[in-house]
Amino acid sequence: MENNIKRPVIVMGHKNPDTDSICAAICYAHLKNEITDGNYIACRAGHLNEETQFVLSHFGVDVPAYVKDVRTQVRDMEIRMLDGTSRKLSLKNAWSKMRDAKVVTLCVTKDDELEGIVTTNDIVETYMDVIDPKILSEAKTSYRNIVETLDGELIVGEIDDILEKGKVVIAAANPDMMENVIEEGDVVILGNRYDMQLCAIEMNAGCIIVCEGADVAKTIQTQAREHGTKIITSPHDTFIVARLINQSMPIEHVMRSDNLVAFHMDDYIEDIQDVMAQMRHRYFPVLDKDDHYIGMISRRNFLGAKKKQLILVDHNEKNQAVNGADSAEILEIIDHHRLRTIETAGPVFFRNQPLGSTCTIIYLMYKEYQVEINKTIAGLLLAAILSDTLMFRSPTCTKIDKKAGEDLAQIAGVDFEAFAKEMFHAGSNLSGKSATEILHQDFKKFTVDDLTIGIGQINSMSGEELQEIKERITPELEKVANEDGLDMLFFMLTNIIEESSEVVFAGAKAEHTLGQAFGVNITGDCAKLPGVVSRKKQLLPSIVETIQQ
Repeated sequence: MENNIKRPVIVMGHKNPDTDSICAAICYAHLKNEITDGNYIACRAGHLNEETQFVLSHFGVDVPAYVKDVRTQVRDMEIRMLDGTSRKLSLKNAWSKMRDAKVVTLCVTKDDELEGIVTTNDIVETYMDVIDPKILSEAKTSYRNIVETLDGELIVGEIDDILEKGKVVIAAANPDMMENVIEEGDVVILGNRYDMQLCAIEMNAGCIIVCEGADVAKTIQTQAREHGTKIITSPHDTFIVARLINQSMPIEHVMRSDNLVAFHMDDYIEDIQDVMAQMRHRYFPVLDKDDHYIGMISRRNFLGAKKKQLILVDHNEKNQAVNGADSAEILEIIDHHRLRTIETAGPVFFRNQPLGSTCTIIYLMYKEYQVEINKTIAGLLLAAILSDTLMFRSPTCTKIDKKAGEDLAQIAGVDFEAFAKEMFHAGSNLSGKSATEILHQDFKKFTVDDLTIGIGQINSMSGEELQEIKERITPELEKVANEDGLDMLFFMLTNIIEESSEVVFAGAKAEHTLGQAFGVNITGDCAKLPGVVSRKKQLLPSIVETIQQ
C-alpha cells in the first residue's frame, strides 16, 4: 500500500443505530480529525431509522458508510503493487521481471482484467521439458520477442510479424544435406557462410538468424526480400542463440488461465487462508470490486496484516457491536450506558459519563479541546440530545444535557421544541414499514445472567399514532422473539407528552418479570407504566434487578 495514505480509524455506533449513535460517530470523527493528524471516518453498523434520516437530511449531512463486519480483510494486508503483464511478454523478459521484483509469480492482464498467471515453475518446466522444434510457431511467437531475446537486430522484414509455421533448425551440415532438412517457414540458425544463407533462403525459410554479429551481404539481403525471408543478426554464437531462442515465446503459451484463484480487497483473511494453503503457488492476484487487477499477496503477508482500528460510541456491549469487533483493534470507547462485555487487547481511552446522550459527552469534549462547533455539528449534537432525552423529559436527562442542548440550539439557529416535534413525528411515521422492521428500528439486545433480552422503543407525541403501531406489532412479537433467539422481548411505546409508556412483550417469563419489576398487575397484552420513558435508566435496570433476584 502507499505509505503516505494514513490508515483509516472507523468511528462507529451500535447495530440498529439510533440518532445518538449516528450523530456521535459523525461528530466525534470530525473532532478527532480536528485535533489529530489521523484519518477518522464515521461509519454505521446498521440501517438508519426514519428519525435519523430526517436529522441528516435536515442538516445536509451524508449518510455514513455501512460497514457490516470489521474483521481483517485483504485490504488490510501489505499488497504487492506489481503491474500486470501482457500475455505477449517473452519468457526471458518475464523471468527478468520476476527476478528484479523478487517474486515467483506474474499476473497477466489486459485493460486491468486478469487473464492468467505464470510462475517461475511454469517457465522452468517449459524450458527443461519441451524439445519440440515447432514450439515457437505453435506459440505464435512475435519476431519482436525473438529479436529482443537474442539481443539482435532485424535487418530484413517486419518486426511486428508473427511466426506462425515452421520449426527451428541449426544449419550445421553442408548445403546438400540441409536441403533435406529445411522446410518452408523454418527459422534457421547459421553462421557467416554465404552458401548456407543462400540455401536457406532458396528453401523459403521464414527467417535466418546470422550469429556472432557477422555482416550479411547485400545480395543475401536482396534474395531474402524476394523470397519473403526475414534476417536477424545476433552478437551471440550459435550455441547461445540455440539456447536462448525458446525463451522468446510469449508467456500466454505457458500461463494458466482456467480456474484461477484470485481474492478481492473485501475478502476476510480468515476465509482465504485455507484456500491459499491448498495451492501450489505462493502469490495470488488481488482484484477490486469491479474485478480489476490491483496487485498480489502471498502467504507471508498474513504476518503483517493489520487489524482494523475502531472507536466505539454509544455502546460498550459485545452483542450490540459491529460484527468482528472482537478481532479489531479498539482504540477508544465513548459511552453513557452501564459497563458491560467489550474486551480489549490493550488499554484504551475510555470515557463513560452518566448523561442523557453520548453527544453531550462529545459536546463537552469539543469544549475541552477548544474546537469550534459549526452550525452543522451543533445541529447533529442537538438532535441526538433531544432524541435520547425525549426533549429533556427523560429521567436520564441531566442539567448538563439541558445546558448543552440550549447552547447547541443557539449555535445551530434552531427552535429546539419545533425541531423536536418534526423529528419525533418523522421517527414515528412508519406507514411504509413492516411490523418486524418497526420492532427492530430502535432495538438493543442485552445479556442478563444466561438470558438474552431484547428491548425496542418508539417515541411519539401522538397517542393515536402509538396505538396504531401497537396494533401492527403485537401479533408479530412472538415470531420476532423466536427468530432473534430472545428469551424475552419488550417493546416500549413511549408518549413524550404524557411522559409514560405502554410496554408490549413476548417470552415465557416476560409478563411475570415485567409485573414484578414495576409492581403492576398486567391484564391483556401490555403494561401501562406511567412516568417510565427511558429504556436505559428505567426499564432495563428494573428488569435486570428482577431477574437477578
